[in-house]
Amino acid sequence: MEEIHTIDHLRRKIKTARQAGKLIGFVPTMGYLHAGHMSLVERACRENDFVVVSIFVNPTQFGPNEDYDAYPRDEKHDLAILRKAGVDLAFMPTADLMYPDGYSTYVVQEGQLTATLCGRSRPGHFRGVTTIVTKLFNMVQPDRAYFGQKDAQQVAVIRQMVRDLNFDIQVVVCPIVREPDGLAMSSRNAYLDHSQRSDALVLSKALFEARAAIEAGQRDADKVRALVRERISSVPAVQIDYVEIVDADSLKPLKRLQGRVLIAVAAKIGLPRLIDNIQLTLD
Repeated sequence: MEEIHTIDHLRRKIKTARQAGKLIGFVPTMGYLHAGHMSLVERACRENDFVVVSIFVNPTQFGPNEDYDAYPRDEKHDLAILRKAGVDLAFMPTADLMYPDGYSTYVVQEGQLTATLCGRSRPGHFRGVTTIVTKLFNMVQPDRAYFGQKDAQQVAVIRQMVRDLNFDIQVVVCPIVREPDGLAMSSRNAYLDHSQRSDALVLSKALFEARAAIEAGQRDADKVRALVRERISSVPAVQIDYVEIVDADSLKPLKRLQGRVLIAVAAKIGLPRLIDNIQLTLD
């Protein structure tokens, strides 16, 4: 595996792979890699001839009072597990490289997809996401790009961006990877102490209880939402940001559950803000 730190070097390697007729898979990450990230990497390695993983904590998707400086980082660990997985190239740019002095061009997606859920709670977040993903797509020019379902809104936003900007890229979405007790894997879980981690389990438990209610026949979105909020609220240390039930593609709120349904939650537990979701396809 090669470690690349400049755009010119990256482009030379991509050009060589293209000239050799290789299919290119790409996994953009912010590092501090865990089994959730590696499920994307491993699938990319199975489905492509040449795999690029980027490690970049993107400052433009963090708000002024968020955890950019504290975001966990462990480059040595990340590179070791990527090398073991068979990745061909690790791209690790600096913030100054990606956003040099005078940088002024941003990709902004308007409408429902970025106005709800985390977009409502984190103004400017998705401007940062769409900008950095666009830049990385232009640099890597992959055939396939891999994202995790835990970031369900990000997936919807990027799929729309790919359509709107005519990227010739297949967006591949991989399932949420959970700890044995149900907690969705996240780099921010590293912030949790023992008590907070126990409290955090209420998020997945509430979602699983909602799924059980739906499988038993409940189709009223307001009732399912109330069930989830009540369950999460039973743990005082967990501060709910949102509980939403929306169409999984348009992210429009639902009153009756049908089609592709996304139940999404976000909450603060101590320092970290955690997100989780489940998806169901209903008649």
